[in-house]
Amino acid sequence: MSVASKRAAARRGRSRSRSRSRRPTRGPLARILPLGAALFVLSLGGGVALAHWHGTAKPVPGAADDTDRLIASPSVTPEASDPPRADRSIPEQGRTPPSPRPPVKVPASGPGTFTTAQASGRAAGSGPPRRYRVQVEDGIDISAKDAAAEIEQILAHPRGWAAHGRGSFRLVSGDDADFVIRIATPATADRLCRAQGLDTGGELNCETADGVVVNLRRWMLGSPTFTGSAAEYRHLIINHEVGHEIGNREHLGCSGPGRLAPVMMQQIKGLDGCRSNAWPYDQDGTYITGPTL
Repeated sequence: MSVASKRAAARRGRSRSRSRSRRPTRGPLARILPLGAALFVLSLGGGVALAHWHGTAKPVPGAADDTDRLIASPSVTPEASDPPRADRSIPEQGRTPPSPRPPVKVPASGPGTFTTAQASGRAAGSGPPRRYRVQVEDGIDISAKDAAAEIEQILAHPRGWAAHGRGSFRLVSGDDADFVIRIATPATADRLCRAQGLDTGGELNCETADGVVVNLRRWMLGSPTFTGSAAEYRHLIINHEVGHEIGNREHLGCSGPGRLAPVMMQQIKGLDGCRSNAWPYDQDGTYITGPTL
């Protein structure tokens, strides 16, 4: 090899050495950058795919409107329902149920003196005039005025005696009364009725020489054989006893099973198949009668 060839080969060797010495060494950052670029490309592709999926979905009718309303309206948190309470389904231990009303107490006896209702009313009905006075035994929890007002309404009832020409009844407070209606304790009622030869046994009412005696027990409690309240039974008491006053002296019996009992029947002693009834006439104005006893 010539000298010139050796020199040229030496220059090429030095050039390759300088090229190798000038090539930079790849550090950590150089290795991370390609990986980040790859991730960026992948995310870009996923975004394109997601955009493509939203673009092809069919819109739901009204969905935008509903969304607008939800945004515009304040959020409402539903109220939480009350947790079940133990006392709604399981009675509390130791709770005492409400006690029933105490039974009405009727005094067995009284002083035997009476208070007259200081009241007067208009005549009710047609027929012979009948003036009556109302008295209540002293010491009992009944107002003579209230009792007189109740009796006045009973005698003026459309199914009563006055409405069918059997008497024109008028409440008075003086001595000019044709008859007296007295409400008395059982002992006093027995005494007044016994004077007429009648045994009422602490339970019954009676007619006396000057009027009617009403047993306080029947006035306040009614009768166990009567279907109805004590107030309804008071209608029967007055209509039955006043019926005697206007001339119906005899008692009547039941006219047949299921029929209304006559007001002149002693319904306290049993109904014999009839239905309880407190009025002399039915709703059609027909007198309710039965066999004479």
